[in-house]
Amino acid sequence: MNLRKADAVIVGGGAAGLMCALTAAERGLDVILLEPNKKLGRKLRITGKGRCNVTNDCEIKTVLESIPNGGKFLYSALSAFPPRKVMEKFKALGVPLKTERGGRVFPVSDNANDVADALAGAARRAGVRVAGERCRRILTENGAVSGVETDSGTIRCAAAVLCTGGMSYPLTGSTGDGYRFARELGHTIAPPMASLVPLESDDDWCAEMQGFALKNVTLSAYEDDRLIYRELGEMLFTHFGVSGPLVLSASAHMRRFGRCAYRLEIDLKPGLDEKKLDARILRDFDEYKNRDFKNALCDLAGRSMIPVLVRLSGIPGDTMVNSITHEQRQALLRLFKAFPVSVSGKRPIDEAIVTSGGVATGEVNPRTMESKLVPGLYFAGEVLDLDAYTGGFNLQIAWSTACKAGNSIDRRTDKQ
Repeated sequence: MNLRKADAVIVGGGAAGLMCALTAAERGLDVILLEPNKKLGRKLRITGKGRCNVTNDCEIKTVLESIPNGGKFLYSALSAFPPRKVMEKFKALGVPLKTERGGRVFPVSDNANDVADALAGAARRAGVRVAGERCRRILTENGAVSGVETDSGTIRCAAAVLCTGGMSYPLTGSTGDGYRFARELGHTIAPPMASLVPLESDDDWCAEMQGFALKNVTLSAYEDDRLIYRELGEMLFTHFGVSGPLVLSASAHMRRFGRCAYRLEIDLKPGLDEKKLDARILRDFDEYKNRDFKNALCDLAGRSMIPVLVRLSGIPGDTMVNSITHEQRQALLRLFKAFPVSVSGKRPIDEAIVTSGGVATGEVNPRTMESKLVPGLYFAGEVLDLDAYTGGFNLQIAWSTACKAGNSIDRRTDKQ
């Protein structure tokens, strides 16, 4: 059997794995990075629709507020490697960055490959040995990490870092192996669930408007009629329900399907209060007073949405505009300010951008990312029970936890 030695073995060559390996190697540690995919950072290369939302140009407080659960656990990691330092790091690696709406940070090239290639290249230059192997299990002696068994042999080491990701985008290698490794060593795994995922709806009008995109609308999400999310942005109707940035973020708040009912409301005209919107509708109605109602909304809504608005308003489509009553107009106004979409569930986990659930953070030291149960075992990235809203926050979690782990690994010469 092929027997090798290293200070640390990083399991998984995604965002967290690359950053962790680079950080540890820059400290002079002998690092082996395990990644069975032919290309490092495979999921990183497709994130942000291929543009890679590297981080969010904001203060630590904003990052913590963008994490539905586990924010307190991340305070130490974020303090050590906040968005500002992440941006400085990538610029130093030769990746120019730009900041867009909402503080979202992207490479100037709009090419996620530049981010992945910069990390992979820097890791190799720092001395990281990349092995195209799959981890089989983490080995221990006297309760502490002693090595990693792969499909090609055993690597003796005193530190192993699980950077295996969650279960989203399984074709990129996120198969949930890290959960199994952690569970075998006694760790509690919060059930993995889809987060940042499109939502399904039983409303037939969603499929009717399939492909229709809304921009500059405000989406509100309710759990048992309690407001849990509200944001301005973009979304899209699909054959199964709704998707797009707003919907993905809203989905992260929906964690109790089966126990709670969820629904959405869309403010189609967030720039107008009800009084101003009513005046706008009256102006259009005056201009088109001799038309049928169904032909009088062309300046207020997109073509795909007009038949749905007409149907949901309760106003017969062939009603002459000049005969529409005040009550009917108010019903239309309410529809523009609170267009309803029922939510029947989330799309499957393999369609999720991020997985919620994972290794329980209560069993991990937040100052080092080391297991409280198994000395020498570390965690970074999505394998932990941490997830955030869209906007670069999930990658920030990966960078910060990976950097913290990479800086915490001890060089233990007794294993050399």
